[in-house]
Amino acid sequence: MQEVAKAAGVSTATVSRVLNNHAYVSPKTRVIVEKAIKNLNYKPNMLGRNLRRSSTQMILLFLPTISNAFYTKVLEGVEDTARKNNYYILLCETNGNPDIQRFYLNMAKQHLVDGIISMDPSAEDIILNETDQHIPIVQCGEKTNDDRIPYVGIDNVAAGYKATKYLLSIGRDRISFISSSKTYNYDIDRKLGYQQALEEANIPFDPELIEYSDLDFDAGYQTMKNILANNKGINAVFTVGDMIAIGALKAIKDSGLTCPNDIAVVGVDNIPFASMMNPTLTTISQPSYEMGSNAVRMLLNKLNNPELEVKSILLPHELIIRDSTMV
Repeated sequence: MQEVAKAAGVSTATVSRVLNNHAYVSPKTRVIVEKAIKNLNYKPNMLGRNLRRSSTQMILLFLPTISNAFYTKVLEGVEDTARKNNYYILLCETNGNPDIQRFYLNMAKQHLVDGIISMDPSAEDIILNETDQHIPIVQCGEKTNDDRIPYVGIDNVAAGYKATKYLLSIGRDRISFISSSKTYNYDIDRKLGYQQALEEANIPFDPELIEYSDLDFDAGYQTMKNILANNKGINAVFTVGDMIAIGALKAIKDSGLTCPNDIAVVGVDNIPFASMMNPTLTTISQPSYEMGSNAVRMLLNKLNNPELEVKSILLPHELIIRDSTMV
């Protein structure tokens, strides 16, 4: 920087203002300094700059897996918005492993990143809440039971209600619900919406119709095969994720049944594969890109205004009706 200042005939403070795009530099001086920077091939030392600012310009993103297309779209929203604000993303795939979570959270508490966006539903409330005392956290898609950590996502109770009510409206009265966990809040809320729709239709809730599956194709396939093998007489399935639903579609076909004539299927997420299946999948669409983008903006608000109370955001969702429910 001193060499640039000498070549341009200005102070190092002026060079710094040009590099940081401050307004208090005349156009003429800016051109001279930028020319000196180019001639000397000068590149700022980001580590030194960040140390002076007590900032890393890094955001730690927790997600359970990169194999689910829903998280991929959220990640796009996170990265695009972070990049526009001169932040970088450190991606951590936890696979629901608490040891991996603690490793990265301990790193975060040492201020090696500026903030955290957590998309991992398995992250324990107590760990996130304790970490939030050291470094700002925003939750995306899943929330803890502590409202002090802001959250961006959809109203999962309403989503579960809407999906189930639609299945009831097309004459399906024996609806299996495939969840991914008994403890994740988004699962609990979607199940609650499912139960509310049944109660409204005066259909007794049957715990025998609740099944659990990992959020992937193979697990969805096997869970659906088990449901069919147990002959529960179902005529519809509502799953908490599209990948489970896509596995269920294959299991229905392999069992000699048809969708939707024998069993209608509804998923959640509206991943790209949902519109490529045969039959195409009816699903609750989450605004995944907008969720990621909003999560970054919420986190930056917490970083820039530590005393500001950042409120949670519920984004709109939509029922996308396709062939898997259209007889």
